[in-house]
Amino acid sequence: SENPSVTLFREYLKIDTVHPKPDYDAAVQFLERVGTDLGLACQKVEVCQGHVVLVLTWQGTNPRLRSILLNSHTDVVPVFEEHWTYPPFEAVKDSQGNIYARGAQDMKCVSIQYLEAIRRLKAEGKSFARTIHLTFVPDEEVGGHKGMEMFVQRPEFRALNVGFALDEGLASPSDTFSVFYGERSPWWIKVKCTGSPGHGSRFISNTAAEKMHKVINSFLAFRESEKQRLKSDSSLTLGDVTSLNLTMLEGGVSFNVVPSEMAVGFDIRIPPTVDLKAFEEQVAAWCRGAGDGVTYEFHQKCMDQHISSTEESDPWWKAFSGVCRDMKLQLKLEIFPAATDSRYIRAAGRPAIGFSPMNCTPVLLHDHNEFLNEQVFLRGIDIYARLLPALASVPPLPTEG
Repeated sequence: SENPSVTLFREYLKIDTVHPKPDYDAAVQFLERVGTDLGLACQKVEVCQGHVVLVLTWQGTNPRLRSILLNSHTDVVPVFEEHWTYPPFEAVKDSQGNIYARGAQDMKCVSIQYLEAIRRLKAEGKSFARTIHLTFVPDEEVGGHKGMEMFVQRPEFRALNVGFALDEGLASPSDTFSVFYGERSPWWIKVKCTGSPGHGSRFISNTAAEKMHKVINSFLAFRESEKQRLKSDSSLTLGDVTSLNLTMLEGGVSFNVVPSEMAVGFDIRIPPTVDLKAFEEQVAAWCRGAGDGVTYEFHQKCMDQHISSTEESDPWWKAFSGVCRDMKLQLKLEIFPAATDSRYIRAAGRPAIGFSPMNCTPVLLHDHNEFLNEQVFLRGIDIYARLLPALASVPPLPTEG
């Protein structure tokens, strides 16, 4: 006597969309089937070979108004099966109702919650002024470069006429619900150090390793200062500070050869409050301070710092927060600490809120034994079934005539 929404959720979880070879075709076929069953219009947009964005549409009564976009991604991150209690693509439900599967929290739950909320609303005979689009995108877990980043640049996205978007958030271990109105900018930097080579038995001056030592010290000293700032101020969350991690080291050919070149890679995540130009000047100063022959290059450099309004005067936020107040959902507003497809939506000039309705739930995205309790999942459908009517009924804005 399992709830049909839970059964559908578990069916989706069993589709293996794990990198590096996600079965996108199976996911799109499954979601298209559900959309057709709900009477939603279907469009498939191949943004590049093998990467399809599926768009399901519930037409509003006034198509001229800007639409509501419900975004989710179909891919999931790799698993280490030896660390899982249950097979990660069997969606096993234990006696407590916890459903174990990769993607249970990130973010196949939200995809099905969107669809099941719409199923409920349509069954009640509801209709709304604004059109609701659901987008199911590939590639998010590896940067979204062959997914949402390409999709927002296409005429098919512009034709959706998006006014406001919902995308993924995070689980919350407490009673509160996390709501994300912006993201940190990811910078991936590789610093190359060149210096004098020679035999490993001598004290050679001006080596690449000495310069790298200075670079690493400068970068990690800054890391420690930000770590302490987060620790000492309880009002700050991870999204409010700049995180920095040394993630790669390269160099050397033999134990007895001093190399002429070495390189170090850093993953840096910068909040919207930081002046990015000034921060890059600081990076350049750290490199100059290490000596001559030290250069840096970006492997990723996100410069977008758009945030979405959480002012009560904003009609979209007023609709969202009003429902949460009515449902007595306690919200915690945050900057997302990592990166989601919301950054591409915001960069395209559309407000987006990251929200996954999972409270009283440990944060297990990308972790072993990822699970979501079926009651938390079903409560999420209740929440979206209240949010969607409010958002799709926002009165015409001045810009909409």
